[in-house]
Amino acid sequence: MLVSEILAIKGKVLYTIAPERSLAEAVEIMTEQDVGSVVVFDGGRMAGILTFREVLQAVHKGGAQWAETSIRDAMIALPMTAAPNMEMDELRRLMVEHHQRYLPVMEGNTLMGVVSFHDVAKAVLEEQSFENRMLKNYIRNWPQEAGEA
Repeated sequence: MLVSEILAIKGKVLYTIAPERSLAEAVEIMTEQDVGSVVVFDGGRMAGILTFREVLQAVHKGGAQWAETSIRDAMIALPMTAAPNMEMDELRRLMVEHHQRYLPVMEGNTLMGVVSFHDVAKAVLEEQSFENRMLKNYIRNWPQEAGEA
């Protein structure tokens, strides 16, 4: 399965924020939309990604004033990315090796979506379920050999 197929299953809804906005605004978006990441756009280009991990680190570092922290100061600047034609196994390996639960999917300079570890797990389950149904159907319709009745 390709990353583009995972995006097709998931959908391509993106939540973005500007780097000069506050962490409080990002938390509001992430909470209202029930997402674990927002993509940071600056001048029409992806500048980074903010996930709940960076939010927690900023809260810990900022103390009582965490809400005023700028996105630029908390985000992962220029995160690792996936390509739409990347195989799912390569994507999983990349996510695990670099401890990144969310990867932006880029085609050239165009952001196609964000794939989460949850999206990958869901795609694996759907793929296995499909294969399971196909195998059961094959077994159910097993051809009888000559002389059997």
